[in-house]
Amino acid sequence: MSVSHPAVKAVPAALLSLSTLLALSISLLLTACGGGGGGSTTPATPTITSVTVVCSPASILTTQTSTCTATVQGTGSYSSAVTWAASEGTITSSGVFTPTVEGTVTITATSTENTSKSGTASITVGSPLASNEWTWMSGNDTGNAPGFYGTQGVASTNNVPGGRSNSVSWIDGSGNLWLFGGFYSYSSVSGNSVFNDLWEYNPTAKTWTWVSGSNTLNAVGIYGTQGTPAAGNVPGARSNSVSWIDSSGNLWLFGGNSAGAGGGLNDLWKFNPSTDEWTWVDGSNTAWATGVYGTLGTPSAGNVPGARGSAASWIDKSGNLWLFGGEGYSGNFNDLWEYNPTAKTWTWVSGSNTGGAAGIYGTQGVAAASNVPGGRSVSVTWIDGSGNLWLFGGGGLNDLWEFSPTTKMWTWVSGSNTAGAAGVYGTQGVALANNVPGARGGAVSWFDGSGNLWLFGGQGYDSTGTLGDLNDLWEFSITGKTWTWVSGSNTANAVGVYGTQGVASANNVPGERSYSVSWIDGSGNLWLFGGFHWTGAVGGSWVSLNDLWRYVP
Repeated sequence: MSVSHPAVKAVPAALLSLSTLLALSISLLLTACGGGGGGSTTPATPTITSVTVVCSPASILTTQTSTCTATVQGTGSYSSAVTWAASEGTITSSGVFTPTVEGTVTITATSTENTSKSGTASITVGSPLASNEWTWMSGNDTGNAPGFYGTQGVASTNNVPGGRSNSVSWIDGSGNLWLFGGFYSYSSVSGNSVFNDLWEYNPTAKTWTWVSGSNTLNAVGIYGTQGTPAAGNVPGARSNSVSWIDSSGNLWLFGGNSAGAGGGLNDLWKFNPSTDEWTWVDGSNTAWATGVYGTLGTPSAGNVPGARGSAASWIDKSGNLWLFGGEGYSGNFNDLWEYNPTAKTWTWVSGSNTGGAAGIYGTQGVAAASNVPGGRSVSVTWIDGSGNLWLFGGGGLNDLWEFSPTTKMWTWVSGSNTAGAAGVYGTQGVALANNVPGARGGAVSWFDGSGNLWLFGGQGYDSTGTLGDLNDLWEFSITGKTWTWVSGSNTANAVGVYGTQGVASANNVPGERSYSVSWIDGSGNLWLFGGFHWTGAVGGSWVSLNDLWRYVP
């Protein structure tokens, strides 16, 4: 008996192939997802390793913006998205920062993938500078304020030099201001107490740094070996020195009056900001050393100016140091010296080799080989774009002189050839041929990028011929040969208007003072620090100031 089976239909080859491929695809998908039996593979978890932030520009004004970008690094399939935050002002989701006030702002970018990972950058914000306005930048608005030194070598917004006068100053290639030494006050308690501390001020960060020297008064100098820099070397405490800065950024210091040494000095020092080391270069390590003049116009390794304080100084385009006058053991000098740092030689260039020499004025505006300013101290100086040296006042005078290093001749340019001349102020802001500052000493000076000479304050004679401390600001045009009374009072003993620290105002003005120090920065702004201030006409006293001011011409 036969059994018949149902018929089996054949599967087309094309259909079989499509089914096989579909099965294989499903198998592979299950394997990738960890299914389908056997071993499985877990995908990598995203990990954020770092977030870095760059903002450009890094220094802006309150009227400007800065754009910040964030770079997120990590492993796995991570997101590079960040959220932005600013310690001040506002920042958009795309990283555009808009400030509202001056200061240093911290920008933070935080990973959205891992909020524990973030990066930061700093932006320095300044304010637009209005012309013809003073800004009280640092220090106290009262006298005899103590200094706050902090940690040596560490900048801080709390640091500030104590009140002082008769200091010296430099400005370096980065625009930082440097300050050395000076008197504390004439009080009966401290006497003629002097400093030897070296400070640096950063105008961008608005911070002082105590760099070198002692944080106590009347420190003794450590000379070491002449010509050899050493970390232990340091000039002794002093005032009334003179200073230069050379093309390599080294600070130079000469002479002055030292309480510790008991008199005038003629030591020459160099400070290297890169190594923070002083070098005793030339001169004596004892007080009241006698000068060795040699032959007029001839350099010699044996030449050296005698001990003195309150001299005047310049540095020329060749890097040579120039020194004029000052108060020495035998009176006020009028000798002019040139020092060549490469050859390490002094040259007696002009003037007398004895103290108390009278001036020879000649004809105003006419250079002559016989012309020479008389002996004096506490003058102020400039050097113009042509390399000519300029000298004003000192010793109760208001004469303005120009010296040509090329011709070796002096020219009496402006002012009186007698002592005690009153100032002729004219109209504030208007240049006139008759205008002239009154006779004075202990003023400060600047030279701007347009070739104009600037003069501020000092102890001298006002518009009425009254002797006192001054706070007048003057500009002298070399091309027009005219003085302009720019700011301050035309009467002595004017009170200052401080305003709000860090905020410029047309009403702000430093009070009367003498024996301050000054700088001019790369933007042509004038800077003023400290000095002596008289607290009252009757029954008052001298106090030392430590206020720092900026003036925008």
